[in-house]
Amino acid sequence: MHAQPETLDVIDDLLTAIRQRAWLTERKRGIFYRKSAGWLHFHGKQGAIVADLKVGRDWVRYPVDRRKDWPRLLAALDEGAAY
Repeated sequence: MHAQPETLDVIDDLLTAIRQRAWLTERKRGIFYRKSAGWLHFHGKQGAIVADLKVGRDWVRYPVDRRKDWPRLLAALDEGAAY
């Protein structure tokens, strides 16, 4: 199950940064697509918040519940823009 609204509230600044990527479309809060393909979404799991990012054919999980983890996800997201 994708992250609930209260979980997404915790990472709202991260979501704002992700929305700056014009090549992504947020179809539902916290669920991003590239063209017609799902590309990024979030889960709240056992008190932690994680992002699942499409890398090639696979989904790669990134912890994002701490602000210091966000640059790693954003860098991977930008790297994926080349796909």
